[in-house]
Amino acid sequence: MSALHATGTLPRFDLITSAEVEPAIRDLLARYLRDLEALEQTVQPTWDGSVARITALGEPLAWAWSVVNHLLGVRNSPDLRRGHESVQADVVQAWMRLGQSVPLYRALKQVAGDAALDPVRRRIAGLMATDAELSGVALEGAARERFQAVETELAALATRFENQLLDATKAFHLDLTEPNQIAGLPPTLVRALAARAAAAWAEAGKHGPEPTAERGPWRVTLDFPIAGPFLEHARDRALRETVYRAMVTRASTGAHDNGPVLERILLLRQEKAELLGKRSFAEISLATKMAGTVAAVEQLSAELHAPAQAKARAELADLTTFARAELNDPAWAPKPWDIAFWAERQRERQFAFTDEELRPYFALDAVLDGMFACVARIFGVKVRRADGEAPVWHPDVRFFRIADAASGSDLAAFYLDPYSRPAEKRGGAWMDDCLGRKRLADGSMRLPVAYLICNQTPPAGGAPSLMSFREVETLFHEFGHGLQHMLTTVDHPEAAGIRSVEWDAVELASQFMEHWCLDRKTVLGRAGITGLARHWQTGVPLPDELFAKLKAARTWRAGSATLRQLFFARVDIELHHRYRGGGAVTALDVKDAVARDHTVLPPLPEDRSLCSFSHIFAGGYAAGYYSYKWAEVLSSDAFAAFEEAGLDDEATLAATGRRYRATILAQGGSRHPLDIFRDFRGRAPSTAALLRHTGLA
Repeated sequence: MSALHATGTLPRFDLITSAEVEPAIRDLLARYLRDLEALEQTVQPTWDGSVARITALGEPLAWAWSVVNHLLGVRNSPDLRRGHESVQADVVQAWMRLGQSVPLYRALKQVAGDAALDPVRRRIAGLMATDAELSGVALEGAARERFQAVETELAALATRFENQLLDATKAFHLDLTEPNQIAGLPPTLVRALAARAAAAWAEAGKHGPEPTAERGPWRVTLDFPIAGPFLEHARDRALRETVYRAMVTRASTGAHDNGPVLERILLLRQEKAELLGKRSFAEISLATKMAGTVAAVEQLSAELHAPAQAKARAELADLTTFARAELNDPAWAPKPWDIAFWAERQRERQFAFTDEELRPYFALDAVLDGMFACVARIFGVKVRRADGEAPVWHPDVRFFRIADAASGSDLAAFYLDPYSRPAEKRGGAWMDDCLGRKRLADGSMRLPVAYLICNQTPPAGGAPSLMSFREVETLFHEFGHGLQHMLTTVDHPEAAGIRSVEWDAVELASQFMEHWCLDRKTVLGRAGITGLARHWQTGVPLPDELFAKLKAARTWRAGSATLRQLFFARVDIELHHRYRGGGAVTALDVKDAVARDHTVLPPLPEDRSLCSFSHIFAGGYAAGYYSYKWAEVLSSDAFAAFEEAGLDDEATLAATGRRYRATILAQGGSRHPLDIFRDFRGRAPSTAALLRHTGLA
């Protein structure tokens, strides 16, 4: 038997090979389809006779396929791609076969309407019935066949979009050979550029002196831990322009062109909506979200747009004035590749610190210690390192276990893959489900396990991973997702942890954790409390004055940041609700139209950044990118409860944390998120805390 047949266990990443993907998945598909036919003949309109059997039926295939998709994201290779692509269409067809099963749908509808059943089970059955409706269960004949073809093609296009983006990112590099070309770059970035050059040097089998940070050459790539800091610090304006233009035109030309791919995706999504009797794909997406309607999404956007735009305009004017004074050039006008650079110079001047000054205080191991101490204080859980207790997919990957601090009993586990590996790992950061909590037939409990994936600065030049503050926030963000998955108390796998949580509420737990990155005790520590910010060489905590400046910079350029998120969200909704492809107007035209009132510095005419917008074309956020702001309202309001309890009062802080754990984290998808939020907060959510936290009030 293949390692991909070990359903419900920790994956044997030391044994799984690309060669076994196709035969293993095909075997699991055959079993699945055989058992599905048998289930359709014997399904009963009861919980055990329908929902429980459907879950058991799908688990072996779902588990194996999730492992394959996980590896595609973190250990991508040509062989793995071929294995994945060879079976992807058949897997999609199999899931559609389940979703379009009329006997199963009828049974689920009866279970959902059974007043004698507990509310959690009724909700699960109802959500499954809704999924069936959105999977075309009511379609017949040619309409059903076309729907299946659309779904199959959409799945393949999403994978193609992501693969082409990865390939385009890998294809670009800029080799610098002169010291003046790295002027302004912080030492950590210089070491990283030299490490990129050395890796390329070794791969190409070149001879001679290996690149070093001191003598170069230095290689700039488009993975964000490199390109982001380069745009912030490189003094050479022409080089910034080169890197910026490469970023916004990524995956938009030649063999890696995602332009036709995204247009085809949008066309097929609209066709899917029409087959289901919907006006737009946005209506499909919002049918299972907390917001519910496009009008609700646009109302939130409207509430935030005016204050964000006004503040963003003022921020651009201030930045322009600052740069003109620094350059002694009253005619200077900002270009898109200038914004990050001059904003960083202005921030350094205003708050008198640099990212480089902070990095030595944010070594990964210290940040982890502080983060774990934080959740111990507020949630009553203990995290311990468990490296070696589970096979991993790369030597950099770490394994941890979480236990209840009071009882000592294990609750969950998680993997952490922290560093950027642009040759095989897709960019960004994410949390995913490895195993979900489940009550087994013998009465024992299968504990949840999560994947936490980041792309932060790797160790270089003998130093550990020294993180930017944004990378610290990203780690906390993904750990927040992980906590909701891992601290669930729901026994039904269909609604345990993040499963069945409405998409626009799922960012609540992650964004909530980001607030603790500026909590004084979490960062600096106190008697008996481990802080996350201490110098990697001396162990000295971050100085008070630096922490004060870091906190003061919390709302730095918040108008621009908010407007940027609103821009992405509006483009997403326009493309999935009002846009109709195939005509004279293109998706890029839609982006440019939205930019007129959602940017204060217009994009370049050649900006094709939609071609790298994987969130909505490959990452599940289609007609759902607004979820970041929607959930930010929830998370800010949730953190305000801790502020009101008193961040310095350990007793009330712990009491509030236990209440948050018992509601937001524990109940997961077992109830509607608005009901769970009301239980925690005592009322409906308000935008007041978000406006205050971002300085837009």
